[in-house]
Amino acid sequence: MTVTVSGGEPRPDGEQSVVAAIREAIVRGDFVPNQRLVEADLSEQFAASRASVRSALLELTNEGLVERVQNRGARVRAVSLDEAVEISEVRMVLEGLCAAKAAEHITAAEIRELKAIGKGMRKAVSSGDVLGYSQFNQELHRRVREISGQATATNVLERLRAQSVRHQFKLAMHPGRPTVSLPEHLAIIDAICAHDAEAAESAARAHLRSVIGALREVDQSAVRSVR
Repeated sequence: MTVTVSGGEPRPDGEQSVVAAIREAIVRGDFVPNQRLVEADLSEQFAASRASVRSALLELTNEGLVERVQNRGARVRAVSLDEAVEISEVRMVLEGLCAAKAAEHITAAEIRELKAIGKGMRKAVSSGDVLGYSQFNQELHRRVREISGQATATNVLERLRAQSVRHQFKLAMHPGRPTVSLPEHLAIIDAICAHDAEAAESAARAHLRSVIGALREVDQSAVRSVR
């Protein structure tokens, strides 16, 4: 059995599973920025051939998650603040598009689902459950992308999310951030559920502008703490 990857070439499903496993380990933070990725170690860890691991690292390099360093092999690519901001600016456009399309396409059942997510987000914030709120946050963005039906935008957003995941995690853990982002997320939900495409796009863009400001604030806080 084979699967087709972004380049259009078929890849054995075993190799694709190695790509997915290493990608998920990077996204989860099991592999940290600038950490070396040794083929022999990865081969043992994921019970895969060296050839499969080598192929997986090449694909993840193309995705921007891994970089090749001359004479030193592969390592997890570190994303700077400036690049994280650029990624968020691109997300602003694409997530605005997805929110608008979701408002046009959403069904009654999906409206109930988004409202339930909003209720869960409120409860998580009121109880101080930061990790729970973060999970609802990710679920909301994922469902909006799915409801939108914008497959191309979804694929791009998934790659961008993976590249900036470390910055997103720091942002999610920043004191007071959930209280700020909750009304932004609820505004997105309300506009989509009201079938108001223009308001949904505006709310999504406003949220990402807030994310960009918060990224810079968190970075400045980290600099001050070092001093």
